[in-house]
Amino acid sequence: MFVEIELVVGMLVAVAALALLAQKTRLPLPILLVAGGLLLGLVPGFPKLRLEPDLIFLFFLPPLLYPAAVQTSWRDFRANLRPILLLAVGLVLFTTCLVGWLAPHFIPGLTVASAFVLGAIISPPDAVAATAITENLPVPRRIITVLDGESLVNDATALVAYRFAVAAVVTGTFSLANAGLQFIIIAAGGIALGLAVGWLASLITKPLDDPATQITVSLLTPFAAYLAAESLHVSGVLAVVTAGLYFGWRAPDIIDSRMRLRAYPFWEMVVFLLNGFIFILIGMELPEVMLGMKGESRSQLIGAAVVLSALVILIRIVWVYAASYLPRYLFKSIRDADPYPGWRNIAIVAWTGIRGVVSLAAALALPATTATGAPFPGRNEILFFTFVIIVTTLVLQSLSLPVIIRWLGVKGDDVAEREEREARLKANEAALSRLKELADLEGVHADVVERLRVEYEDRIRQLEVCDLEMSEGGNGQFPSEYQRLQYEALIVERQTIVRLRNERVINDQVMRRIEHDLDLAEARLKQEG
Repeated sequence: MFVEIELVVGMLVAVAALALLAQKTRLPLPILLVAGGLLLGLVPGFPKLRLEPDLIFLFFLPPLLYPAAVQTSWRDFRANLRPILLLAVGLVLFTTCLVGWLAPHFIPGLTVASAFVLGAIISPPDAVAATAITENLPVPRRIITVLDGESLVNDATALVAYRFAVAAVVTGTFSLANAGLQFIIIAAGGIALGLAVGWLASLITKPLDDPATQITVSLLTPFAAYLAAESLHVSGVLAVVTAGLYFGWRAPDIIDSRMRLRAYPFWEMVVFLLNGFIFILIGMELPEVMLGMKGESRSQLIGAAVVLSALVILIRIVWVYAASYLPRYLFKSIRDADPYPGWRNIAIVAWTGIRGVVSLAAALALPATTATGAPFPGRNEILFFTFVIIVTTLVLQSLSLPVIIRWLGVKGDDVAEREEREARLKANEAALSRLKELADLEGVHADVVERLRVEYEDRIRQLEVCDLEMSEGGNGQFPSEYQRLQYEALIVERQTIVRLRNERVINDQVMRRIEHDLDLAEARLKQEG
């Protein structure tokens, strides 16, 4: 027990240290985490973390997928449902089948059935890795929406395909018709159950008036959805995603400002730590996987790894371009509703196919034997090539993606910024209109109304200036002088309350309350600027 605690603490220290290094070097954090895990795995005598595959699925997947689903825009998700499904369902199945057909030709000793298992394992790009790599890159919002939507749904497709492929290897039988019907039942059941759990979570959360209890309910929701779905043999991934999408849509009517201010930092920390653990775990497992490949020809392994990595990347590129242009070419209705996208934007989607946690868990979950008691054919090879694909796509694609974006000249759009300015403007205008109504009521002090009126009119003028600047090709930022002066004023306020605390004029509790208000003001200023 002490060794396990010591290992977890050591991994926490590694995550924190590598996060600091990522900030200094500006290298993608997932790459540094995998490298750090690899170094830890090579340290003689360093304890090994043995996690059951089912525990990886349960412990990592639900809390990583749920907040991503909650924060997903349902409007954007629904508007891009066709390209999302083409990637999350079509590409996953296409990759599984093509790898299953081609891999036995260049991986010695791998049967066709085992190759289909390998294809299902390496077919889904990772939600965590994709978000971590693309969140700070200057790309159009629609690309982010499609990539995020794909990563939310594709795990379900891959795990269902994986389940049938493993069953075919273990039992020696497979029925395509039965698999297709089961796929529909599993997917529909997961979605239905997710809606039920999301509705129940909303019902429980709404009357609660304690942020700590509300956050606890939100933490339990993805686990409840996943466990209930798996116990009913439907898709746990789709149940979690659906529950998150439902709750995210209802959230403005369910939770108040106190809950939001505490829940977002909480979930941000949960996702950060889980990301750190899973990528370090990938690195730590690499030496163990290599030990399982003793006796194999290194030159053959390297050659097959290069071919398989290139094949997986090429499959995605071919599919993405075909799925983007072919439906528009064949169907005028699609072409009219959604014109041909630029090939440069398609290239970004085609290149962002980083593998991660789902592939890792699925590979580790492979049974050791078949129904006859014979060793699972090609298990070591599947484990090895899965880890190679994870590391290859993580390193190659994440490091090259910023370079490719600059080379292609792809730039971010200002759609979200324009919508934000317009929404802020309408909200402030509505508030000003309400103030004018309240001014006519008896018992309302005119000076109080005037003070608020001036404040709202000032905000409206700032937003109108930003809208004008954006329409003229500017960046729509608030005037830098105005922003700088606000920051200077906040700094002085902080220094003053700290001085008063140090002089024992106020206590720490009073200081923290005022400091909280100043933090909110600074966060709002950063968001608006």
